[in-house]
Amino acid sequence: MSWGTELWDQFDNLEKHTQWGIDVLEKYIKFVKERTEIELSYAKQLRNLSKKYQPKKNSKEEEEYRYTSTRAFLATLNEMNDYAGQHEVISENMTSLITGELTRYVQELKQERKSHFHDGRKAQQHIETCWKQLEASKRRFERDCKEADRAQQYFEKMDADINVTKADVEKARQQAQLRHQMAEDSKAEYSSTLQKFNSEQHDHYYTHVPNIFQKIQEMEERRIVRIGESMKTFAEVDRQVIPIIGKCLDEITKAAESIDHKNDSQLVIEAFKSGFEPPGDIDFEDYTQPMKRTVSESSLSNSRGDGKSEPKFGGKSKGKLWPFIKKNKSPKQQKEPLSHRFNEFMTSKPKIHCFRSLKRGLSLKLGAGPEDFSNLPPEQRRKKLQQKVDELNKDIQKEMDQRDALTKMKDVYIKNPQMGDAASVDHRLAELAQNIEKLRLEVQKFEGWLAEVEGRLPMRTEQARRQSGLYEAQNTSAVNSCAQDRESPDGSYTEEQSQETEMKVPATDFDDEFDDEEPLPTIGTCKALYTFEGQNEGTISVAEGEMLYVIEEDKGDGWTRIRRNEDEEGYVPTSYVEVYLDKNAKGAMTYI
Repeated sequence: MSWGTELWDQFDNLEKHTQWGIDVLEKYIKFVKERTEIELSYAKQLRNLSKKYQPKKNSKEEEEYRYTSTRAFLATLNEMNDYAGQHEVISENMTSLITGELTRYVQELKQERKSHFHDGRKAQQHIETCWKQLEASKRRFERDCKEADRAQQYFEKMDADINVTKADVEKARQQAQLRHQMAEDSKAEYSSTLQKFNSEQHDHYYTHVPNIFQKIQEMEERRIVRIGESMKTFAEVDRQVIPIIGKCLDEITKAAESIDHKNDSQLVIEAFKSGFEPPGDIDFEDYTQPMKRTVSESSLSNSRGDGKSEPKFGGKSKGKLWPFIKKNKSPKQQKEPLSHRFNEFMTSKPKIHCFRSLKRGLSLKLGAGPEDFSNLPPEQRRKKLQQKVDELNKDIQKEMDQRDALTKMKDVYIKNPQMGDAASVDHRLAELAQNIEKLRLEVQKFEGWLAEVEGRLPMRTEQARRQSGLYEAQNTSAVNSCAQDRESPDGSYTEEQSQETEMKVPATDFDDEFDDEEPLPTIGTCKALYTFEGQNEGTISVAEGEMLYVIEEDKGDGWTRIRRNEDEEGYVPTSYVEVYLDKNAKGAMTYI
């Protein structure tokens, strides 16, 4: 099938059809362009969505992403970001492979179409010109024939008329012959023009027009093939990213399958475990004891005279009370000023046993947290100390990296003096060395506290619990607010906002029980590792390298009780001394 033979007379319709084909191609280009804009917009929205739910740096949300479920959600957000990237790839490929290519092709197609139809119009104009020449020759031949007939009739009329002279007849005869000659010439010209026109017409409809229409047909078929290829490319661009999108979805599925509920539950334990033991049974408080004491006052006096003091609450430590089992304050205690109760308490003999707890509680009241995190429960304190050690090690590594870089720079300056002065970096190197030394000392200090905590984390033995039970029972009523009011079931410490601190005054004759307290025996010796300035009451100053006597071990709060002579004794931080216990007193232990 050829448009040149089948559509030889449909020049105008072909012109309209090819223009419609170009319009269809431009419409498809517009469709693909809008699709690319949609893909870009979708990718942008996906990226914004992923960014919106990403954890913020240095925020509480970042800590929540240690759980497997939240890590899976974070992986989903990251995969969605990659998923958005594939839609951007679709947009880019469609723009370059379809929109750009078809836009250039449309321009070329328009130029080609214009050229073909220009040739068609030119051929049409040529055949029309030939037809006009043929019509003019035909009309001239017709006119000359009519003129020749009229001249012949006039000659015959003149020849038949006897009244006409012979000269007039001869003139008429010559005129008739002339007209006949002109008619013959016109006939010959018309015949020649007709043959020429027929030849041109034959070439026009069987050669020129078919060739032009064939080119137009080929052009239109190429356009159809091109739009088909573009549609295949349209689908192929999508198909190329399907494997990557499938991988993104597989990673999301893998992240979902990695969620471990048992692990998350264990992380909750690690995050909130305090390390404290559950509270023990509450001892029975016998309020009839004062009555008995009044009745048998002589027996109480005898027991004092013998110098034997029995613990009020027995040998077992009184159980700790949580904040939701708070004791009611007596009217006298509620009205008594904090400073008066503090001074009264500090003048009593057992002050040194609970001084550390009271000191820690007052420091918390003033908003100054201890450097060794001793205000935290054991497990949380261990985590904080480990975190601090890790941070200090990172800082040391940064300083060492800077030192190494400056050292290399100095070597370069030494080898190539024109590049810089080697002495200019000495000051900075000295600063870095000092910083590293300070940081190492800090690490050593915190590692000492960490080792101290990790050594105490296991549950204390029953013997140690019994040994410390006496002090806890004796001081419960005296410093109730020092420990109980700061302990809570979740392992955190809380403080009442009141200006007064709950501090119960010991029972009557509390001071008398310790009037005859004998000095504690020495249980070992210790060597001061660092100089300590004991500025607070109950502490003692020591110099580095000094040897002293140990009279009381660290009870778990980071302080050791030592003695220099009979009149000087007090508490020092356990991490500041190296303790050597006597084997006959207790198992030899060394705190560094």
